[in-house]
Amino acid sequence: MEEKNNSRRTFIRQSALAGAGIAIGGMGFSAKSYAAIKGANDRINIAVVGIHGQGQTHINSWCALKSSRNVKLKTLCDADEQWFDSRVKTVVDKTGEKPLTEWDMRKVFDDKEIDAVSMAIPNHWHALGTIWACQAGKHVYIEKPASHDVWEGRKMVEAARKYNRRVQVGFQNRSIANVMEAIKFLHDGGIGDVFMARGLCIKPRDSFGISPDSTPPPTLHYDRWLGPATWRPYNEKKGHYNWHWFWDTGNGDTGNQGPHQFDVARWGLNKNEHPISIFSSGGVYGIDPKECAQETPNTQTSIFKYKDGTTLEFETRGRYSNAESSLDIRIGNIFYGTEGYMEIEGSTWKAFRKREKEPFASSKGKNDKVVDPRTPPGGTEHYANFLDAIRGGNNDLLHCDINEGFFSSALPLLANISYRLDRGLKFMGGNMDREKFANDPEADELLTRVYRPPYVVPNEV
Repeated sequence: MEEKNNSRRTFIRQSALAGAGIAIGGMGFSAKSYAAIKGANDRINIAVVGIHGQGQTHINSWCALKSSRNVKLKTLCDADEQWFDSRVKTVVDKTGEKPLTEWDMRKVFDDKEIDAVSMAIPNHWHALGTIWACQAGKHVYIEKPASHDVWEGRKMVEAARKYNRRVQVGFQNRSIANVMEAIKFLHDGGIGDVFMARGLCIKPRDSFGISPDSTPPPTLHYDRWLGPATWRPYNEKKGHYNWHWFWDTGNGDTGNQGPHQFDVARWGLNKNEHPISIFSSGGVYGIDPKECAQETPNTQTSIFKYKDGTTLEFETRGRYSNAESSLDIRIGNIFYGTEGYMEIEGSTWKAFRKREKEPFASSKGKNDKVVDPRTPPGGTEHYANFLDAIRGGNNDLLHCDINEGFFSSALPLLANISYRLDRGLKFMGGNMDREKFANDPEADELLTRVYRPPYVVPNEV
């Protein structure tokens, strides 16, 4: 059995999909032509780790890709077993196959039949989960932001390269045809030289309340859920989803919804580097701290400058607000160039020349996406691209390789450091030994964190 499994995994790894079409997500391949590609008919076994919240999207996506990409959802894993029955039923209803369940991700990684893991776990687990998976020989689809802090993001890149694993970050805009078209338009000079990008996260959120510490429910393996984070008593208001709003487990909305638009902004600016200066300010407004335990800001403005003077602005508005631009953008981007400006909202974009009121270029329509004919509807393009890259055995086939995801994820993480210290910062960027602030040990301390043994992100991956 061991020999058979190794043979199957080697076959997947060595398959070649290096054609030009597959490099942009396989567009242009028919189902018939795709099936003829070497290795395309060899099944890929997937495990989903983290099956609550966004994990449901992962489950639905892999189920939808069962036939077109020959993928099997073999195992569901979560530290809270309360979700098992409902999620198993989802898989059975959609695929006719019953997945295994497991609360310990290490046992999932030990399963030699599993080729890849798809992780929708809390931010504080992203790095260690990815590193463990790479060490176990698994390819990884990891949710955004890539990491909880900057240092461990670099460790994730190192692990992916050392173990030659495909690691895709869940920046799904990278696989939306109209967004890809918009970015190409920018890079081709559609609005001249782009000197500024603006990202928007206008997402009003009300108080989630407050509660006393208590005993974890019997379904929750709390020590494992807490993992690398600093020990704290169980509190139902600091667990499922609310973990986003506490510094030891999440990164606030700037680091929750924000990373998607940070990624589009950096992508549009064509910056494969860190900024040299960061300033971020804001606060928690409209919510009484005596009635809500939230630590992260609900309103935050961040400004970044690159070494060539290019500017990236980002605004998080968690209270009631107007939208911006002709597209009424609440979640989206605006780019400013020497010859005009461009707006992106979802899969819709418009470009305006100088002072003209009507767009001179645009996407085909709000809901009109040009997608790979092999890909089922429902936004599975990014997941499909991950499978294509596994079969192709080439990081260049990934729409958002971990290195790209790391650079985009670092932006909100750097913004949060500036916010927490309440001052502007100078960042040195560059390679690993220069990913520090300029003569600022206090800020450098926030580039990483103290880990709770045995859940330690290793220096040597």
